[in-house]
Amino acid sequence: MLISTILSEEKPALVAIPLTIVALGVAPSIVPDSIAISLITVLMYAILTLSWTMFSGPTGYISLATAGLFGVGVYLSAILRDHLPIEVVVLIGGLAAFLVALAIGLLTLKLKGVYFILFTFGVAALIRSSVQWIETRISGTVGRHVAGATNETVYLLLLILFSVTLIASFLLRHSGPGLALQGIGQNQEAAEHIGINVTRVKVVTFALSSALMGMTGAVMATRFRYIDPNVAFNPLISFLPVVMAILGGISKLYGPLLGSVILVALQEWLITEYPYVYLLLFGLTLVVVVVWLPGGLVELTQKGYFRAKVRWIKLRMWITRLRRVRQANRE
Repeated sequence: MLISTILSEEKPALVAIPLTIVALGVAPSIVPDSIAISLITVLMYAILTLSWTMFSGPTGYISLATAGLFGVGVYLSAILRDHLPIEVVVLIGGLAAFLVALAIGLLTLKLKGVYFILFTFGVAALIRSSVQWIETRISGTVGRHVAGATNETVYLLLLILFSVTLIASFLLRHSGPGLALQGIGQNQEAAEHIGINVTRVKVVTFALSSALMGMTGAVMATRFRYIDPNVAFNPLISFLPVVMAILGGISKLYGPLLGSVILVALQEWLITEYPYVYLLLFGLTLVVVVVWLPGGLVELTQKGYFRAKVRWIKLRMWITRLRRVRQANRE
Protein backbone atom coordinates (compact mmCIF):
# COMPACT_ATOMS: atom_id res chain seq x y z
CA MET A 1 0.00 0.00 0.00
CA LEU A 2 1.23 3.48 -0.81
CA ILE A 3 2.73 5.52 2.01
CA SER A 4 0.30 8.36 1.25
CA THR A 5 -2.63 5.99 1.74
CA ILE A 6 -1.26 4.80 5.08
CA LEU A 7 -0.75 8.39 6.21
CA SER A 8 -4.30 9.35 5.25
CA GLU A 9 -6.04 6.29 6.73
CA GLU A 10 -4.01 5.70 9.90
CA LYS A 11 -3.23 9.14 11.28
CA PRO A 12 -4.47 8.22 14.79
CA ALA A 13 -2.21 5.13 14.84
CA LEU A 14 0.80 7.11 13.62
CA VAL A 15 0.33 9.43 16.58
CA ALA A 16 -0.66 6.77 19.13
CA ILE A 17 2.27 4.40 18.44
CA PRO A 18 5.12 6.82 19.30
CA LEU A 19 3.12 8.26 22.21
CA THR A 20 2.59 4.77 23.63
CA ILE A 21 6.28 3.93 23.35
CA VAL A 22 7.35 7.22 24.95
CA ALA A 23 4.78 6.85 27.74
CA LEU A 24 6.01 3.36 28.55
CA GLY A 25 9.58 4.60 28.43
CA VAL A 26 9.04 7.24 31.09
CA ALA A 27 6.53 5.25 33.17
CA PRO A 28 9.06 3.53 35.50
CA SER A 29 10.35 6.88 36.70
CA ILE A 30 6.85 8.20 37.42
CA VAL A 31 4.70 5.34 38.70
CA PRO A 32 5.23 3.44 42.00
CA ASP A 33 7.63 0.52 41.97
CA SER A 34 4.81 -2.04 42.31
CA ILE A 35 3.15 -0.76 39.14
CA ALA A 36 6.49 -0.60 37.31
CA ILE A 37 7.05 -4.28 38.11
CA SER A 38 3.54 -5.10 36.90
CA LEU A 39 4.34 -3.30 33.65
CA ILE A 40 6.99 -5.95 32.95
CA THR A 41 4.26 -8.59 32.88
CA VAL A 42 2.05 -6.33 30.77
CA LEU A 43 4.85 -5.84 28.24
CA MET A 44 5.55 -9.57 28.11
CA TYR A 45 1.95 -10.45 27.33
CA ALA A 46 1.55 -7.49 24.98
CA ILE A 47 4.47 -8.76 22.89
CA LEU A 48 3.16 -12.32 22.90
CA THR A 49 -0.37 -11.21 22.02
CA LEU A 50 0.70 -8.83 19.25
CA SER A 51 3.09 -11.37 17.74
CA TRP A 52 0.36 -14.03 17.91
CA THR A 53 -2.07 -11.64 16.22
CA MET A 54 0.38 -10.87 13.41
CA PHE A 55 -0.19 -14.36 11.98
CA SER A 56 -3.34 -15.76 13.55
CA GLY A 57 -5.39 -12.54 13.35
CA PRO A 58 -5.71 -12.17 9.56
CA THR A 59 -5.46 -15.87 8.66
CA GLY A 60 -7.77 -17.33 11.30
CA TYR A 61 -5.21 -20.07 12.08
CA ILE A 62 -5.39 -20.35 15.87
CA SER A 63 -1.90 -21.30 17.04
CA LEU A 64 -1.36 -22.77 20.50
CA ALA A 65 2.39 -23.18 20.08
CA THR A 66 3.20 -19.95 21.93
CA ALA A 67 4.28 -21.70 25.14
CA GLY A 68 6.67 -23.96 23.23
CA LEU A 69 8.30 -21.08 21.35
CA PHE A 70 8.46 -18.91 24.47
CA GLY A 71 9.97 -21.82 26.40
CA VAL A 72 12.68 -22.35 23.78
CA GLY A 73 13.90 -18.82 24.47
CA VAL A 74 13.65 -19.38 28.23
CA TYR A 75 15.79 -22.51 28.19
CA LEU A 76 18.39 -21.12 25.83
CA SER A 77 18.74 -18.13 28.12
CA ALA A 78 19.22 -20.49 31.08
CA ILE A 79 21.95 -22.38 29.22
CA LEU A 80 23.81 -19.44 27.66
CA ARG A 81 23.28 -16.60 30.15
CA ASP A 82 26.50 -17.36 32.10
CA HIS A 83 28.62 -17.32 28.94
CA LEU A 84 27.22 -14.55 26.72
CA PRO A 85 25.86 -11.02 27.13
CA ILE A 86 22.12 -10.86 27.57
CA GLU A 87 21.64 -9.03 24.26
CA VAL A 88 23.31 -11.87 22.35
CA VAL A 89 21.32 -14.47 24.29
CA VAL A 90 18.08 -12.71 23.35
CA LEU A 91 19.01 -12.76 19.66
CA ILE A 92 19.94 -16.46 19.84
CA GLY A 93 16.64 -17.21 21.57
CA GLY A 94 14.78 -15.46 18.77
CA LEU A 95 16.75 -17.33 16.11
CA ALA A 96 16.07 -20.69 17.77
CA ALA A 97 12.33 -19.95 18.02
CA PHE A 98 12.37 -18.85 14.37
CA LEU A 99 13.91 -22.16 13.26
CA VAL A 100 11.53 -24.22 15.40
CA ALA A 101 8.54 -22.27 14.06
CA LEU A 102 9.84 -22.68 10.52
CA ALA A 103 9.83 -26.46 11.00
CA ILE A 104 6.37 -26.34 12.60
CA GLY A 105 5.06 -24.19 9.77
CA LEU A 106 6.35 -26.46 7.04
CA LEU A 107 4.74 -29.44 8.78
CA THR A 108 1.43 -28.00 9.92
CA LEU A 109 0.33 -25.00 7.89
CA LYS A 110 -1.32 -27.24 5.32
CA LEU A 111 -3.72 -28.25 8.08
CA LYS A 112 -6.83 -26.19 8.74
CA GLY A 113 -9.27 -25.51 11.54
CA VAL A 114 -9.25 -27.69 14.63
CA TYR A 115 -6.51 -29.92 13.20
CA PHE A 116 -4.06 -27.01 13.15
CA ILE A 117 -5.06 -25.98 16.68
CA LEU A 118 -4.56 -29.47 18.08
CA PHE A 119 -1.29 -30.00 16.22
CA THR A 120 0.28 -26.75 17.46
CA PHE A 121 -0.81 -27.50 21.02
CA GLY A 122 0.64 -30.98 20.65
CA VAL A 123 3.92 -29.57 19.36
CA ALA A 124 4.20 -27.32 22.42
CA ALA A 125 3.57 -30.33 24.66
CA LEU A 126 6.13 -32.37 22.70
CA ILE A 127 8.80 -29.70 23.13
CA ARG A 128 8.05 -29.55 26.85
CA SER A 129 8.21 -33.33 27.25
CA SER A 130 11.42 -33.55 25.22
CA VAL A 131 13.14 -30.92 27.35
CA GLN A 132 11.94 -32.61 30.52
CA TRP A 133 13.27 -35.99 29.30
CA ILE A 134 16.65 -34.47 28.39
CA GLU A 135 16.88 -32.69 31.74
CA THR A 136 16.00 -35.84 33.69
CA ARG A 137 17.90 -38.47 31.72
CA ILE A 138 20.93 -36.55 30.44
CA SER A 139 21.47 -33.44 32.57
CA GLY A 140 20.39 -35.17 35.75
CA THR A 141 18.32 -32.20 36.90
CA VAL A 142 14.85 -30.85 36.24
CA GLY A 143 15.43 -27.15 36.92
CA ARG A 144 18.08 -24.53 36.24
CA HIS A 145 19.18 -21.33 37.90
CA VAL A 146 19.43 -18.35 35.56
CA ALA A 147 21.80 -15.44 36.01
CA GLY A 148 19.42 -12.62 36.73
CA ALA A 149 19.21 -9.09 35.38
CA THR A 150 17.91 -5.97 37.07
CA ASN A 151 14.29 -4.98 36.63
CA GLU A 152 15.47 -1.91 34.72
CA THR A 153 17.38 -4.05 32.21
CA VAL A 154 14.49 -6.47 31.76
CA TYR A 155 12.05 -3.59 31.30
CA LEU A 156 14.28 -1.85 28.75
CA LEU A 157 14.73 -5.02 26.67
CA LEU A 158 11.01 -5.75 26.77
CA LEU A 159 10.23 -2.17 25.78
CA ILE A 160 12.54 -2.49 22.76
CA LEU A 161 10.90 -5.79 21.77
CA PHE A 162 7.46 -4.28 22.30
CA SER A 163 8.31 -1.28 20.11
CA VAL A 164 9.61 -3.56 17.33
CA THR A 165 6.53 -5.78 17.58
CA LEU A 166 4.10 -2.86 17.59
CA ILE A 167 5.70 -1.16 14.59
CA ALA A 168 6.04 -4.47 12.72
CA SER A 169 2.36 -5.26 13.36
CA PHE A 170 1.33 -1.86 12.03
CA LEU A 171 3.48 -2.14 8.91
CA LEU A 172 2.32 -5.71 8.24
CA ARG A 173 -1.30 -4.61 8.22
CA HIS A 174 -0.50 -2.17 5.41
CA SER A 175 1.87 -4.26 3.32
CA GLY A 176 1.57 -6.77 0.50
CA PRO A 177 2.14 -9.77 2.79
CA GLY A 178 -0.46 -8.40 5.20
CA LEU A 179 -3.06 -8.13 2.45
CA ALA A 180 -2.08 -11.62 1.30
CA LEU A 181 -2.65 -12.95 4.83
CA GLN A 182 -6.10 -11.33 4.90
CA GLY A 183 -6.89 -12.90 1.54
CA ILE A 184 -5.80 -16.28 2.88
CA GLY A 185 -8.04 -15.85 5.90
CA GLN A 186 -11.05 -14.94 3.76
CA ASN A 187 -10.61 -17.54 1.02
CA GLN A 188 -7.37 -19.48 0.72
CA GLU A 189 -8.29 -21.13 -2.58
CA ALA A 190 -9.07 -17.77 -4.16
CA ALA A 191 -5.77 -16.37 -2.85
CA GLU A 192 -3.89 -19.25 -4.51
CA HIS A 193 -5.72 -18.65 -7.81
CA ILE A 194 -4.69 -14.98 -7.97
CA GLY A 195 -1.02 -15.92 -7.60
CA ILE A 196 -0.30 -15.63 -3.87
CA ASN A 197 2.32 -18.11 -2.68
CA VAL A 198 0.16 -19.17 0.26
CA THR A 199 2.64 -21.58 1.85
CA ARG A 200 5.56 -19.15 1.76
CA VAL A 201 3.56 -16.21 3.15
CA LYS A 202 2.13 -18.28 6.00
CA VAL A 203 5.39 -20.01 6.96
CA VAL A 204 7.54 -16.86 6.88
CA THR A 205 5.04 -14.75 8.83
CA PHE A 206 4.54 -17.50 11.41
CA ALA A 207 8.30 -17.94 11.86
CA LEU A 208 9.05 -14.21 12.13
CA SER A 209 6.30 -13.62 14.69
CA SER A 210 7.55 -16.65 16.63
CA ALA A 211 11.05 -15.16 16.81
CA LEU A 212 9.59 -12.34 18.90
CA MET A 213 8.09 -14.91 21.27
CA GLY A 214 11.46 -16.64 21.65
CA MET A 215 13.24 -13.36 22.37
CA THR A 216 10.61 -12.49 24.96
CA GLY A 217 11.20 -15.83 26.66
CA ALA A 218 14.96 -15.23 26.70
CA VAL A 219 14.44 -11.90 28.46
CA MET A 220 11.90 -13.19 30.97
CA ALA A 221 14.15 -16.09 32.00
CA THR A 222 16.49 -13.56 33.64
CA ARG A 223 13.56 -12.36 35.73
CA PHE A 224 12.33 -15.83 36.67
CA ARG A 225 15.85 -16.62 38.02
CA TYR A 226 14.87 -20.30 38.38
CA ILE A 227 13.17 -22.24 35.60
CA ASP A 228 11.96 -25.74 34.92
CA PRO A 229 9.67 -27.19 32.21
CA ASN A 230 6.55 -26.25 34.19
CA VAL A 231 7.63 -22.59 34.28
CA ALA A 232 9.10 -22.32 30.78
CA PHE A 233 6.32 -24.20 28.98
CA ASN A 234 3.34 -23.17 31.08
CA PRO A 235 0.21 -23.94 28.95
CA LEU A 236 -1.36 -20.65 30.07
CA ILE A 237 1.24 -18.86 27.95
CA SER A 238 -0.37 -20.52 24.92
CA PHE A 239 -3.95 -19.70 25.89
CA LEU A 240 -3.74 -16.24 27.45
CA PRO A 241 -2.51 -14.37 24.33
CA VAL A 242 -5.44 -15.85 22.40
CA VAL A 243 -7.95 -14.72 25.02
CA MET A 244 -6.28 -11.31 25.32
CA ALA A 245 -6.52 -10.79 21.58
CA ILE A 246 -10.18 -11.86 21.60
CA LEU A 247 -11.01 -9.66 24.59
CA GLY A 248 -9.48 -6.55 23.08
CA GLY A 249 -10.46 -7.27 19.49
CA ILE A 250 -8.31 -8.59 16.68
CA SER A 251 -9.64 -6.20 14.05
CA LYS A 252 -7.73 -3.19 15.40
CA LEU A 253 -4.06 -2.78 16.31
CA TYR A 254 -4.82 -1.50 19.81
CA GLY A 255 -7.25 -4.34 20.56
CA PRO A 256 -4.62 -6.89 21.68
CA LEU A 257 -2.91 -4.19 23.79
CA LEU A 258 -6.17 -3.37 25.53
CA GLY A 259 -6.84 -7.04 26.20
CA SER A 260 -3.33 -7.54 27.60
CA VAL A 261 -3.60 -4.66 30.05
CA ILE A 262 -7.07 -5.67 31.29
CA LEU A 263 -6.36 -9.37 31.77
CA VAL A 264 -2.96 -8.84 33.43
CA ALA A 265 -4.53 -6.32 35.84
CA LEU A 266 -7.42 -8.72 36.52
CA GLN A 267 -5.05 -11.65 37.03
CA GLU A 268 -2.92 -9.79 39.58
CA TRP A 269 -6.00 -8.49 41.42
CA LEU A 270 -7.52 -11.97 41.67
CA ILE A 271 -4.23 -13.47 42.89
CA THR A 272 -4.02 -10.79 45.60
CA GLU A 273 -7.65 -10.75 46.72
CA TYR A 274 -8.76 -14.35 46.11
CA PRO A 275 -5.62 -16.52 46.11
CA TYR A 276 -7.45 -19.77 46.90
CA VAL A 277 -10.08 -19.50 44.15
CA TYR A 278 -7.99 -17.42 41.74
CA LEU A 279 -7.80 -20.04 38.98
CA LEU A 280 -11.54 -20.75 39.17
CA LEU A 281 -12.50 -17.06 38.91
CA PHE A 282 -9.95 -16.39 36.19
CA GLY A 283 -11.14 -19.42 34.23
CA LEU A 284 -14.75 -18.24 34.46
CA THR A 285 -13.64 -14.82 33.21
CA LEU A 286 -11.97 -16.40 30.18
CA VAL A 287 -15.13 -18.39 29.42
CA VAL A 288 -17.25 -15.21 29.60
CA VAL A 289 -14.86 -13.41 27.24
CA VAL A 290 -14.90 -16.18 24.63
CA VAL A 291 -18.68 -16.75 24.77
CA TRP A 292 -20.07 -13.24 25.17
CA LEU A 293 -17.35 -11.05 23.63
CA PRO A 294 -16.32 -12.85 20.43
CA GLY A 295 -15.69 -9.55 18.67
CA GLY A 296 -13.85 -8.00 21.60
CA LEU A 297 -14.16 -4.65 23.33
CA VAL A 298 -13.21 -2.83 20.14
CA GLU A 299 -16.21 -4.20 18.26
CA LEU A 300 -18.46 -3.63 21.28
CA THR A 301 -17.32 0.00 21.45
CA GLN A 302 -17.79 0.49 17.72
CA LYS A 303 -21.32 -0.92 17.88
CA GLY A 304 -22.14 1.26 20.87
CA TYR A 305 -20.78 4.34 19.08
CA PHE A 306 -22.76 3.50 15.94
CA ARG A 307 -25.99 3.03 17.88
CA ALA A 308 -25.45 6.28 19.79
CA LYS A 309 -24.80 8.08 16.50
CA VAL A 310 -27.97 6.67 14.95
CA ARG A 311 -30.00 7.73 17.99
CA TRP A 312 -28.48 11.21 17.88
CA ILE A 313 -29.37 11.55 14.19
CA LYS A 314 -32.95 10.41 14.88
CA LEU A 315 -33.18 12.89 17.75
CA ARG A 316 -31.97 15.73 15.53
CA MET A 317 -34.46 14.76 12.83
CA TRP A 318 -37.26 14.70 15.41
CA ILE A 319 -36.25 18.12 16.75
CA THR A 320 -36.11 19.52 13.21
CA ARG A 321 -39.59 18.19 12.44
CA LEU A 322 -40.94 19.62 15.69
CA ARG A 323 -39.51 23.04 14.84
CA ARG A 324 -41.03 22.91 11.37
CA VAL A 325 -44.44 21.99 12.80
CA ARG A 326 -44.29 24.83 15.29
CA GLN A 327 -43.22 27.26 12.59
CA ALA A 328 -46.06 26.10 10.33
CA ASN A 329 -48.61 26.54 13.14
CA ARG A 330 -47.38 30.08 13.81
CA GLU A 331 -47.74 30.98 10.16
